[in-house]
Amino acid sequence: MAAPALIDTNVLLYAASNAEADRSKRAIARATLAQPQIAFSAQVLQEFYVAAVTKKRLDMTHDEAIAVIQSAATFPVLPISCELVMEAIGAKKRLGISYWDAAIVTAARQLGCTTVYSEDLNHGQNYDGVVVINPLLTDPAVSDP
Repeated sequence: MAAPALIDTNVLLYAASNAEADRSKRAIARATLAQPQIAFSAQVLQEFYVAAVTKKRLDMTHDEAIAVIQSAATFPVLPISCELVMEAIGAKKRLGISYWDAAIVTAARQLGCTTVYSEDLNHGQNYDGVVVINPLLTDPAVSDP
């Protein structure tokens, strides 16, 4: 069985967006979420909730955001722990990325994921054994690492 891929917040947000400007990214994000081996971190679910209910572009209600989170919770979800925080702090310093990005990479590694689907980190880059893929790139020549 293939290792799961961690889904970052931006993929979840595009999948939930009803904005006309997000139509092509929404389709790609939804296809990414349809893969059988995906996982989330509690951080991603927290970030999703805050953005979903506060950004006018998404125009989601509290109940709609909760429904998305409950759906995501049917997949593996890594909780936030002191171990995760401490390991992410080390990764931040070692990799030269933000704490929040390091927490995503660390969560992926702790879940046994070898891939993170994200628009935020560098596409194709290997962060401590976790490769970032930006599924939202529209140029196929650029999207293959």
